[in-house]
Amino acid sequence: MKDIDAIAALQDPVRRRLYEYVVAQGREVGRNEAAEAAGVARTLAAHHLDRLTEAGLLASGSRRLSGRSGPGAGRPAKVYTRAAGERSVSLPARDYRTAAELLAEAAEEAGLDAGLCAAARRRGEALRGAAAPCGGLDEALEVLAARGYEPHLEGAGHAEGAAGAAAAGVVRMRNCPFHAVAERFPPLVCGMNLALLEGLLGVDGPVRARMDARPGECCVVVEASKNNDD
Repeated sequence: MKDIDAIAALQDPVRRRLYEYVVAQGREVGRNEAAEAAGVARTLAAHHLDRLTEAGLLASGSRRLSGRSGPGAGRPAKVYTRAAGERSVSLPARDYRTAAELLAEAAEEAGLDAGLCAAARRRGEALRGAAAPCGGLDEALEVLAARGYEPHLEGAGHAEGAAGAAAAGVVRMRNCPFHAVAERFPPLVCGMNLALLEGLLGVDGPVRARMDARPGECCVVVEASKNNDD
């Protein structure tokens, strides 16, 4: 029942705001920064951040936030990041992860990569429905956030006359919804993920999905299509 207890820790609205802020940064966050973002006092933020750490939702450490070292650099401050563990609750108990891993193992052994990708692309198209292909990186950010990918724009610029915040740059994703299975079967599941996003976002619009694996993030990124650069 530890997962239930951990998730229950997010019931407090202040604690949940602090958790969501830390997770969204994708880096270590100090108590002062978190308190300011949540609009609460530092002591209250520290209490809730430590409770989230005790629940296993955040991981804590310490470092000098000044970026300096040696005499006069100040004492190390406590910092927080999202914990590596995964939490889920199902009542009654279900074990979809084992089923997914068995199906992935069978698909990999049978060489069904192409069939799986075709099915994933069709599923993405079905999720998009009658909508046109994704109209730009701003819209892609919304679509991916709704699917739990935790997207963020990296290297964005503001070209003259460009609409929206995503005039240039790449959308990377801090979360892979298929992380547990992707760890065991990376080529199979990452290929499936790419095909799913191609169907969801469209392949003939102003954005495209492509593979660009980076540790700790989703293996797929989204960027402006090259034929739409001008």
